[in-house]
Amino acid sequence: MNGAKHLHSIGDLSALTGVPVRTIRFYSDTGLLPPTDRTPAGYRRYGAAALGRLHLIGVLRDLDVGLTTIRRVLDGDLSVAGVAAAHADATALRIRTLRMRQSLLRLVARRGLGPEETVLMHRLTRLTSGERKALVGDFVSGLASENPGSRDAAAVLRTALPVLPDDPSEAQLAAWTELAGLMADDGFRARMVRAPFPPVDADALPGVAPGTAAALLAFVREAVADARRAGVEPDSAAARPVVDSVVERFAAALGRPAGPELRRWMASRFEAAHDPLVERYWRLVWTVNDWRIVDGHLPFQPWMAEALARPEPEPTGR
Repeated sequence: MNGAKHLHSIGDLSALTGVPVRTIRFYSDTGLLPPTDRTPAGYRRYGAAALGRLHLIGVLRDLDVGLTTIRRVLDGDLSVAGVAAAHADATALRIRTLRMRQSLLRLVARRGLGPEETVLMHRLTRLTSGERKALVGDFVSGLASENPGSRDAAAVLRTALPVLPDDPSEAQLAAWTELAGLMADDGFRARMVRAPFPPVDADALPGVAPGTAAALLAFVREAVADARRAGVEPDSAAARPVVDSVVERFAAALGRPAGPELRRWMASRFEAAHDPLVERYWRLVWTVNDWRIVDGHLPFQPWMAEALARPEPEPTGR
């Protein structure tokens, strides 16, 4: 009986640990905290080991570890380190989910979305990475099944597929939901086949042989990409040599004078060939992937149309 004075009642444990009496009693009733001894009247008493056991139970519960798992740790079937590792992974997943939810809520609030749009965005953001990959894959495969030209377009699309990260920013999340909406639109798929890759579009330059048109448009694309990389704006004087070289190439290939009439015709064709929604697609892809803008993928038509519209300098001299 001399050891009895070293034993603690449930009230003592509560005072020592701050754990409510009813909680300690619950742990004891479920077998997580068995009493060391009982008094003649049947009251439970606990030794020093029970105090340490209660501390561990409290820490694990605070870390949201379930009672079944805690029992296995206390029985020696699982290590604390193993449980910690598993729960760290689970916690990281919950954090990503909460951040995704937070971004979605901010997006809905900022855009003032209605019920249908909110439901759609929620569904799109809850897709798993595998489901998102399948959605993108179906979109590209659908393009490839149309015709030889669209297969070329699909091949280029595969070089820059949108991949939403596990922990996206609000901008990435917004871009992804907009992209998913575009990819689900059959009308947009048809526009994607026609507009993004003029070198494979025989209608881009009517009356011009397909091979000649492809070579001319490839030349323009590269010339505009080089100008953009050099920071040349289409309405600047620095754009003049670029425009002149393109006009001269067209004049030589088409057998037409490199004058105002040809420039107007070229500008009209570039304006007609540009699809702003397709350009939007590429910019959304870059946002989702957190990439810098790729000059070679930007539509060249708006730049060249604007540069062609710039008045030619008045001739100098007498």
